[in-house]
Amino acid sequence: MAKIIGGLAVSHTPTIGFAVDHQKQQEAAWAPIFDGFAPMQRWLAEKKPDVLLYVFNDHVTSFFFDHYSAFTLGIDSSYAVADEGGGPRDLPPVQGHAALSQHIGASLMADEFDMSFFQDKPLDHGLFSPLSALLPYENGWPMQIVPLQVGVLQFPIPSARRCYKLGQALRRAIESYPEDLQVAIVATGGVSHQVHGERCGFNNPEWDEQFVDMLVNDPQRLTEITLAEYATLGGLEGAEVIMWLIMRGALSAQVEKLHQAYYLPSMTGIATLILENQAREAPAEVHQRQRDKINLQLKGVEKLPGTYPFTQARSLKALRINRFLHKMIQPAWRERFKQSPQVLYEEAGLSEEEQLLLSKLDWRGMIHYGVSFFLLEKLGAVVGVSNLHIYSAMRGLSLEEFQKTRNQQVLYSVAGKSA
Repeated sequence: MAKIIGGLAVSHTPTIGFAVDHQKQQEAAWAPIFDGFAPMQRWLAEKKPDVLLYVFNDHVTSFFFDHYSAFTLGIDSSYAVADEGGGPRDLPPVQGHAALSQHIGASLMADEFDMSFFQDKPLDHGLFSPLSALLPYENGWPMQIVPLQVGVLQFPIPSARRCYKLGQALRRAIESYPEDLQVAIVATGGVSHQVHGERCGFNNPEWDEQFVDMLVNDPQRLTEITLAEYATLGGLEGAEVIMWLIMRGALSAQVEKLHQAYYLPSMTGIATLILENQAREAPAEVHQRQRDKINLQLKGVEKLPGTYPFTQARSLKALRINRFLHKMIQPAWRERFKQSPQVLYEEAGLSEEEQLLLSKLDWRGMIHYGVSFFLLEKLGAVVGVSNLHIYSAMRGLSLEEFQKTRNQQVLYSVAGKSA
């Protein structure tokens, strides 16, 4: 059974990554930052968690305002470094624990957190800036991650209370995962700072100290503070410390504080914190009840013949071919596909199996592989195959045989002007 061993909290200012990349850790202006990181490095080296559940916010890098979600969970097996405008940092991708991510996602949905999920997105300094100061990476990162991106830049954003409740739900999710894993929760962001408007440069070290003390000893009281009050006390951007409440909610009521440090070098108060979990195993089957709750909504669907729910596991497996087909909404891609499909197959890095499925227009085979039907109908529109032809292929019938099972014998597709 998975176990939460503790929680880390750390600011995620790009200052940290800049200092790492330019080897400034020993310079007087920067050294106090890394003095605060040292106990966290030692704790991670000693405890060797298998997975870091990593709470952060993106800075309009991979998540733009045309589709902005409150809570977005990564379900991928690898996460690269994002380019934030000056080229990506020279860091290797970090591996994700996709199976744990998918379990957590299903559990949070069962607990009525309406999550968003992402794959194949590079991550910015919200994650990699502190991560590069916490762990060695020259030979690859020593731990896997489950990234949780919190949308705190475009209001309305989640309340402090909702973040704390999400942490409590994360605890149920992680502890009900049946594999033996050691998991640490890392919360990033904050502390006091404001980077826009005439109040730019605002800091409040007294509030930073009080916030950390309350996070350790009285987190429930922090859930009663409004976002406007957080902004008043710690700056509007400093209000992102509500993400620390996700970490705290995932821990036991009583924790042991092993380390706390604070340094205000320039624009952002940089705080570090280690909390060790003091949880005891419940003397009842609470974890099995959570797993039963997760499975309730799809229980029995496996008995439906010829039915294949498009799960996150299937989506991750078939992401490459699904992305290839999604590009059929682009006129230029469609024309290139019609003229030289093999060139596009190789450009997209499709496997031999994926190429064969497309070349043969094996509609049912693609469903079995993990392709979404709603991408198949886009392919059908490009190659001039109606939806009804695809439906009949699913049933293993000729079009004429399938049409006999319908009330009206019509043909249609999603094609527009080119229908």
